[in-house]
This record gives sequence, structure tokens and C-alpha cells, in this order.
Amino acid sequence: MPLFKGRTYDLYLKRWLDMVLAVILGIIFLPVGLVLAVIIKLDSAGPIFADTPERVGQDGKLFKMYKFRSMVVNAHMMLRNDPNLRSLYLKYKKNSYKLQEDPRVTRLGKFLRKHSLDEIPQLINVIVGDMTLVGPRAYYPDELANQQRKYPATKTKVSKVLSIKPGITGYWQVSGRSAVNFDKRIAMDADYVDHRSLWYDIKILMVTPWAMISGKGAV
Repeated sequence: MPLFKGRTYDLYLKRWLDMVLAVILGIIFLPVGLVLAVIIKLDSAGPIFADTPERVGQDGKLFKMYKFRSMVVNAHMMLRNDPNLRSLYLKYKKNSYKLQEDPRVTRLGKFLRKHSLDEIPQLINVIVGDMTLVGPRAYYPDELANQQRKYPATKTKVSKVLSIKPGITGYWQVSGRSAVNFDKRIAMDADYVDHRSLWYDIKILMVTPWAMISGKGAV
């Protein structure tokens, strides 16, 4: 039925489900979030939320993604501007904007990132409408630009991925996460866009808890 898939699903049923589930999950994770907020402040100097630049959302619109801080303050710009981290930045770009061993990550941050607990505040993004529970990954502007130069054949798929809202979880996130390079990652996200439906989203939501617990592919 059209209501349960594609753009019709996005406009009507999916947004309603996002709101209901985000509120329920927000209530469930509120005690965990409060505890994590205290531990983050005790673990390292800096704000509770990550001080990262805006991400690319639907139709290329930039938005502020809320995440618990898992790195030192100003980690994003430090990697790009500090000459002492030049070799690390080159490795970061070569590895599809991921680092297996990242000195910027705090002690608590390693645990948060492995189990995706740093992403709990993204429920705020879902409620305000910048994100959805299930969808493609949200990229940084410079990441998208550089990766498309490295993988020029992905440009059409990137346009398709940006036609819908990014998600907290998704096909890529539960299938390999950071272990998947950009060209394969964007192909997986584009495939999700082509086949998105209520049943597909339910399937992804059902396997997301295991992806969080196992920490497979996380960095």
C-alpha cells in the first residue's frame, strides 16, 4: 500500500511514528542521559554536548546535530588545523573519515561511541524535524565534498540520499557502521531510499539494539 512506503510514507505515517517513538524513547533514556551528562562533566573539561559543526540534512539544508561529547573540546577543528595532527588528518580522510585509534576521544567517549550512547540526544533532532529515527547517515559538508571527489561515481547516489531526512539509525548503521567505506556506505543508504517502507523501518529498529550492545564496527 502507498501509505506504507516511499514519499507518501515519509509525509504522513513516518513523521507521526517518529514523534510518538521519539517521545517514548526520550522518556526511557532520560535517566541514562542524565547520568551520562554528569559523568561527561566529571570525565573531561568541556560542554555536555559535542561542539561539532552543522551536518547536511534533507535537500542539503544544514542543521545542528545534538550528540553527547565523546571527544576533547574543539576536536573537529583541531584535527583539521593543528599541524601536529596533519598525518592523522590525512589518515582520517583516507579511511572514509573514520579513525580506529583517535587520540581526541575521551576515556568515557570510547564507551559512548562503541555503544552509540552519544547519539541519544539526537531524539531532540527527530522531535524538531531535522532527523528521522530510521534514515541515511548525516554527513559533514567537507566530508561529502571530499568523498565525492575521491569517489566521483557516488554523486548521483549522494543526491538521492539527501532527498530524505538523515536518521539516528539506518541500513548502514546496523550492517557494518564504520567498517564500511564511503562508496559502499552511500550505496547502502541510496538502496534504503529506494526501498524505504514501514516494514523496512521496523526491521531496522528491531536489530538496532543489538548493534548498540555489540558495538560492531564502531569507532
